[in-house]
Amino acid sequence: MYIKSLELQNYRNYEQLNISFNPKINILYGDNAQGKTNILEAIFLSATTKSHRGSKDKEIIRFNEDNAHIRSFISKNDVDHKIDMHLKKNKSKGVAIDGIPIHKSSELVGMCNIIFFSPEDLKIIKNGPSERRRFINTELCQLDKIYLQYLSKYNKILFQRNSLLKQLSFDNSQIDLLDVFDSQLFQYGKYIIKRRREFIGELNDIILEKHKTLTGGLEKLYLEYECDVKEETFSDELLSKRKNDLKYLSTSVGPHRDDINFIINDIDIRKFGSQGQQRSATLSLKLSEIEIVKRKIHQSPILLLDDVLSELDSNRQNYLLNHIDDVQVIITCTGLDEFIGNRLSIDMVYKVVKGTVARIEK
Repeated sequence: MYIKSLELQNYRNYEQLNISFNPKINILYGDNAQGKTNILEAIFLSATTKSHRGSKDKEIIRFNEDNAHIRSFISKNDVDHKIDMHLKKNKSKGVAIDGIPIHKSSELVGMCNIIFFSPEDLKIIKNGPSERRRFINTELCQLDKIYLQYLSKYNKILFQRNSLLKQLSFDNSQIDLLDVFDSQLFQYGKYIIKRRREFIGELNDIILEKHKTLTGGLEKLYLEYECDVKEETFSDELLSKRKNDLKYLSTSVGPHRDDINFIINDIDIRKFGSQGQQRSATLSLKLSEIEIVKRKIHQSPILLLDDVLSELDSNRQNYLLNHIDDVQVIITCTGLDEFIGNRLSIDMVYKVVKGTVARIEK
């Protein structure tokens, strides 16, 4: 699987862009704030319907324009596909696959598997639990369409239940609706919990050896799924916490409160790990993601590295670069640093300056 080319129109700082990619190693270099990350964002958006930055469509559209277009051309199983995405300021985005409009994001998600690695990801362990839930949701949504659908429905019901709790604080005439919402939260939530537990187990089958190799056998890393509630007790917990929820006007139990523990040599590195340990664990996590995708779909995903190499020391740089030889990689950086030239066979290079992209002959 790889992306062959990308076309942008009125996207961020690009009025018009047509760029082709090599199936192996691609470099986008230039100063900061020139538009490198915007290209990676567009690729991610065209595969998942969401910006990795959490941006809304109207924030992505070029200033003083009402619409933006993304067209990505991918090869999967030796078959070419085109994904058209039309972003609109005041309406929902439109998406077509091979010229046929789709009506649900689940029809697109998983068609092109993307792993995005940025400096912000290096803080996934140190930051709050929402970052770690976002990580697991992003990957599972690409691999499991049922999970994507159930997560969307769960979040919708959760929002409605929390709105009802606020309404009941001054009018309890619809309190019976809580039974309806609780039943739906349980229906969707138990699958989310089950799949997260399975996914963490799959990661652990891979991450132990990767991290041992990275650390020269000195550290053993495993992930611990800290689920807020178990599948079999979720319904009872919702009911038992109802009085508390009515008091605080919020749903206090469910997978929206899950977390992941990162354990190295029996120590929780979220709390007690060094910055180096946290960065190494994140690197092992990302490389394990690649392996999981390979096992699930029997193809390599597309790896987007957004200026992450500059954040890693030489040992971790080497480890990363030595483990991406069989995937398409698109790397952004501020310069063609010597470490890239010496340790990576570059297939295509572009220089990005103020929303213009020029190919550089090697």
